[in-house]
Amino acid sequence: MPRTQPPAPQTTPAFQPPRTIAIEGPIRVGKSTLARSVADRLHARRVFDSEDNPFLADFYKEKPGSAFRAQMYFLIERHRRMSEVQQSDAAVPLVSDFLFEKDKIFAYINLDNEELKLYERYFEMLAAGLKPPDLVIYLQATPEVLRERIAKKQSPAEKQIARAYLEEVVRAYEHFFFRYSASDLLVINTSEIDFVGRNADLQQLLRRLQEPVKGTQYFLPLGTD
Repeated sequence: MPRTQPPAPQTTPAFQPPRTIAIEGPIRVGKSTLARSVADRLHARRVFDSEDNPFLADFYKEKPGSAFRAQMYFLIERHRRMSEVQQSDAAVPLVSDFLFEKDKIFAYINLDNEELKLYERYFEMLAAGLKPPDLVIYLQATPEVLRERIAKKQSPAEKQIARAYLEEVVRAYEHFFFRYSASDLLVINTSEIDFVGRNADLQQLLRRLQEPVKGTQYFLPLGTD
């Protein structure tokens, strides 16, 4: 009777880092710094959020009608940037410092009911042609920490951001990502760490990204003195 061969051992597929990553969070939480570092590590193409919105200064000054103009500019510009890169070479990893869907966070905060109805028609039309990222990194921070970082940045426009508005933005982000499920999600509270000024914190996160993220997971690097 012929001898039977034992079954071949099952091998676990090697982990493949995500090909598309979006980094999100409220103003001055460190999105751009982290996106640059992650893109360098992965040799990825970088997608920048719009920072030259011509209606933003008037919005911070609370001029009538400026919220809708600023929001529509962001919506169209973010769609243009994402659609351009998604049509490019898919073999090159992609890192962006914004998630297209987050545009709605600010629309719901800043627009009145009639403006929101018009905005949503354009949003749904534009969002239909975009793919969600493989991984979203959501950076959290308290309003107090964000205000300190805004003051340190010394941007005249950002200094006009009201405390109550910043607190509302932080709450809206938390609500949005509590329900987010379109991509794997890594949540990082940055209130006690400093990616910009402390390289050890940054390196811990870059090492974490060499491991799988499934569903929603939380990561808090151990800060150093």
